[in-house]
Amino acid sequence: MSKGRKLTKSQRAKRQQEEEEKRLREEEEARLHAEKDEHRRLEREQKQKELKRLESKDRERRGDELDELRRLLENNQTAVIKWKTDAVEKAQWERYMSCGPIPDPAVLQDVNRFISLWRDDPEVNITLVLKHCNLALQLIEELEVLLRDITDRRKGQNYQESLLELLELIHSKHLLTTEEILKEASANIDTETGNMQTVVQDENITLCLWANLKKNPRFKGFNFEEAGLDFKLPKELAVRDIAVRILHTRYDHLSLLARMADLRIHTPGHRSLTGDIDVPEQRETNGEGTKEYNETQQQSQDKEVQSIQGSAGTKSAASLQSRGSSAQPAKGRSSQIQTQMEALDAEGQLTSPVQLTTMDHGERVQVVDLMQYTPLGGVFHYDVFHLPPQVHKVNGWEIRQVLHNGLQVFPYPMEMSNLDDNEALASPPVGVSVTLPDSAVFLKTPKVARWHAAAAQWRMDGITDASYEEAEAKISFNMDAFHAFVLMQDTYANLPFQSWELRPLGQDSALFTINGALIDLSITIQGNQCMLQSEQVKGLSHIRGKWMSSPVLQRAMLNAGVNITVNEITDKYVCTRGKDPLAEHAAYEQMALFASACAFAWSKWNAECGVEHLVMQVCEHHGPAPVPKGSWSLYQLGAQRSQKLEITEKRDDYSPDLYPGSELHSTFIHMLQDNMSIEGMARTRESNYLFVDTVQSLLCATRPLMYS
Repeated sequence: MSKGRKLTKSQRAKRQQEEEEKRLREEEEARLHAEKDEHRRLEREQKQKELKRLESKDRERRGDELDELRRLLENNQTAVIKWKTDAVEKAQWERYMSCGPIPDPAVLQDVNRFISLWRDDPEVNITLVLKHCNLALQLIEELEVLLRDITDRRKGQNYQESLLELLELIHSKHLLTTEEILKEASANIDTETGNMQTVVQDENITLCLWANLKKNPRFKGFNFEEAGLDFKLPKELAVRDIAVRILHTRYDHLSLLARMADLRIHTPGHRSLTGDIDVPEQRETNGEGTKEYNETQQQSQDKEVQSIQGSAGTKSAASLQSRGSSAQPAKGRSSQIQTQMEALDAEGQLTSPVQLTTMDHGERVQVVDLMQYTPLGGVFHYDVFHLPPQVHKVNGWEIRQVLHNGLQVFPYPMEMSNLDDNEALASPPVGVSVTLPDSAVFLKTPKVARWHAAAAQWRMDGITDASYEEAEAKISFNMDAFHAFVLMQDTYANLPFQSWELRPLGQDSALFTINGALIDLSITIQGNQCMLQSEQVKGLSHIRGKWMSSPVLQRAMLNAGVNITVNEITDKYVCTRGKDPLAEHAAYEQMALFASACAFAWSKWNAECGVEHLVMQVCEHHGPAPVPKGSWSLYQLGAQRSQKLEITEKRDDYSPDLYPGSELHSTFIHMLQDNMSIEGMARTRESNYLFVDTVQSLLCATRPLMYS
């Protein structure tokens, strides 16, 4: 190997100079780095020292701040409870003085008298019967309200039994009026079709009836244009003495029965936002006599439910028997009928799985989870009956065969014998088309579920060839038999929220805006009243722009398909931020206290600050105008203390550093007070307790810090 050329003297000098310069640069960089490290160390020490000072200061006043907050919350709660108690007493007195046609649902004797008199009433005129049905529906709504708030187990069971009897009566009265109309079918023949068809409507139901008088084998179906409903029949039904009924009830009592059936197996507890569970009291029954009595009562109630659940003709209207009005509580029955947002069992498991595929007598069935899906627009009862005997005129006389078994269901599917091998052939499906009801918003293509009476469940099997025409808002499908059916939507289709804002409009007035996954909504809060605002017009006209209480509005929005409320099992269906529920609840309480003077809004850092912390944008704001850009500050809340943050929404990474010159506080409201004006403080002190309670109830129902 040859040796390399020797460096000249000038080259060696240059190399030495470069090495020296490199050494000096490295030493300078090391010195600067050390200085920076030292500076950062001193800054950290200074921050730690300042933080310890602030923490010490916070500890000194912690007791006073917590006492003041507790006093504010307790005073508000006491005032709200007194107001609600006085309001109930006033409403009861006004009801008593009005002497209206609807009995007081809390007075069992009056309810029983109402039921007995109506059961014995022979009236079958459709107009008069529907008026009485509407009174019964109002009474059922009031019973449901009582059941939601009832704490006495025995009273709850009595209310539930009264509710069941009313449901049965409405069902039987609908059958009686249907039978009466069909008896006169031949006298009301449509000259164009040769059959009888009619539509009867009121505010709660639409009744579509078709009587097959011509028995044309070419008949395919009929369209009730004014009702937005049409049906299709197979040939074997087109030549039979039948009548088809589509009864659209704009209320849904079948889902109520499904939840009541669940309650025989599950005994749910009620969970608060804080995660506490109130386990229902379990009554012990001693002695054989009590056990036998309870079993008898349970069987009686089961039969009563089944008479409503079943297909209309499995029990004729004429055969419905009256029951004793003083039924006693039954073992294992829940003390309340749960709403859609409360059907959670004691261990937090679903009462019915998400479209769970199970086996029923060897067949696969898809059971609808009523926690994940909400029926919208009411129930469509699709039935086929034997056509009652018609009037025959002979020599000026009208002759009619009198039957005493009432309106009878025509059995379908039918078994047809094959002439070659006597094997049973499957009957063709029956078709139906429905224009989407205008009382609900369908954010996605609706799903169809049919009622299974024996199991008291909504199921999605047995439905085929479903198609949706979005332009016409019309859905068509086939079913293997005649069933009651509903249109369903994902309860949490609009979650998680993309952002939210709560800003004051004035004293005891605020605007709560939610930018949902599919639709944006705003709720104006004025005192203890709320009003929904939305650019969506179709499906919301009956609740949009109308003042109502927060609980009423929440239920109305749920039933209209624009649900924004959540519960303790919503996280099974929706992604969440997994926040500490205690800290979250405390935040909503304090936000409500200052909602007349401060605006609160979503922050992207709420997803980055950890489970134990909450981050939101806050600023003092007066007047109805939007919050000016650049007015927001970021605040971090925790279980122990709250602080103002140095970072902004525009920063790329999260930092929990304190805003320079700010302090630490044990409560959120005291943290906010540090930067509020005298006018803003005065507004918070003058906030009405009903306004505070309404804002808090909305925040706790929607939980924007958890679901956005």
